[in-house]
Amino acid sequence: MSPVAWGTPRARGIIAAATLGSGLTLLDGTVVNVALRTMGEDLDASLSQLQWITNGYFLSMASLILLGGSLGDRLGRRRVFVIGTVWFAGASLLCGLAPNAEILIAARVLQGIGGALLTPGSLAMIQGSFRAVDRGRAIGAWSGLGGIAAALGPLVGGLLVDHASWRWIFLINLPLAALTVWLAQRCVPETRDPRTHGRFDLGGAALAAIALGGITWALTDAGGPMTAWAAGLGLLAAVVFVVVERRLPEPMVPLGLFADRTFSAANAMTLLVYAALGAILFFLVLQLQTVGGYNALQAGLATLPITACMLLLAARGGALGQRIGPRIPMTFGPIVMAAGTLWLLVVGDDVTWWRDVAPGLTVFGLGLALMVAPLTATVLAAAPDEVTGIASGINNAVARAGSLLAVAALPMAVGLAGDDYRDPARFDTAYASAMLACSALLVVGGLVSWFAVPARVRTPTP
Repeated sequence: MSPVAWGTPRARGIIAAATLGSGLTLLDGTVVNVALRTMGEDLDASLSQLQWITNGYFLSMASLILLGGSLGDRLGRRRVFVIGTVWFAGASLLCGLAPNAEILIAARVLQGIGGALLTPGSLAMIQGSFRAVDRGRAIGAWSGLGGIAAALGPLVGGLLVDHASWRWIFLINLPLAALTVWLAQRCVPETRDPRTHGRFDLGGAALAAIALGGITWALTDAGGPMTAWAAGLGLLAAVVFVVVERRLPEPMVPLGLFADRTFSAANAMTLLVYAALGAILFFLVLQLQTVGGYNALQAGLATLPITACMLLLAARGGALGQRIGPRIPMTFGPIVMAAGTLWLLVVGDDVTWWRDVAPGLTVFGLGLALMVAPLTATVLAAAPDEVTGIASGINNAVARAGSLLAVAALPMAVGLAGDDYRDPARFDTAYASAMLACSALLVVGGLVSWFAVPARVRTPTP
């Protein structure tokens, strides 16, 4: 079939299908934080279980997203995208019907598997379907509309939690997934990568999942009876993963990419910055509800300055990075984010949104918008042209792993356990320590960029 031209009905159908699919995963990545406190009260969940409701999703997605991309390249991007969407919908139904925290956690892990299958396909379908001259516009439209989906997450979640039930934040995915599948089958041509061959790296995917799962368990359950065993298993799996990936002719993660100093530095900075981002959103939303007395809708709406900054300014951050090089935006972006995080220390029991929350989150969002596009461009520029897709996937997985590990480790590190998230005094003290730790992570991320990212990087070949 001939490539699709921009502006045609088919082009609009492809953009709609890809945006709805990726929007499902973005929605469920942001909406759950707003509902965590209500879920905990309804299911009588502990803090560690709330952590796993968030982390189960990111764990399976971070572990399997590269495998999902490989499956799409080999078996057909539309086919794997549709399978992932149907899987995601089935897991969402199980989330919505979960009678206890344990089943909800298991369902969230299944959701992450579906997300790992459909997320790489959403962009790959655009890349494989559109004419080369139209791909930039198509990807820009997909990115912008996806940002709107992420922005709607806290609003939709807050409305559903406050006026219906937290279960509807998952059940709403079913009609959206059905529309996504219909559009994909009707409008999206099937594409594959003819260069792919050899076996799937299923062993690498399994080892990555065991490594992340074991380390996450150990961090979440620090001091528990299984901590040492989980940590040992996770570290052993990580070592074996490196050994296996080095020996495979076509590994899931080509470790040779990390021989490039710029690629390694950009991913190290990604791990630190997205660890801070995930932890800040986790703690801030709970702080607003537990200590500040906000309801779910108010807590969700409170975070919108970050999204507004991203929608309005991320493209300008990318243009600035192209003009002056990535080092300065990737250095000062995280440092500006750290300043905004320190401002959020004032959020307490007498919180006023315009005075205490909005300024800090706006400063934080400005730093994020300054950093994101130059970071992506640097990751892609540091990789050979033939593996830019894999490089982007690795960076995506690193970002999710950063959030996963921070949400696992930080609550215990700042003295929270059991049902402390329901105690305003205890949570308020821990929140301050968490914000200081996140600020430190962001400053270190900025320093990594200053000392290891070059002032200029090459422009990838189109």
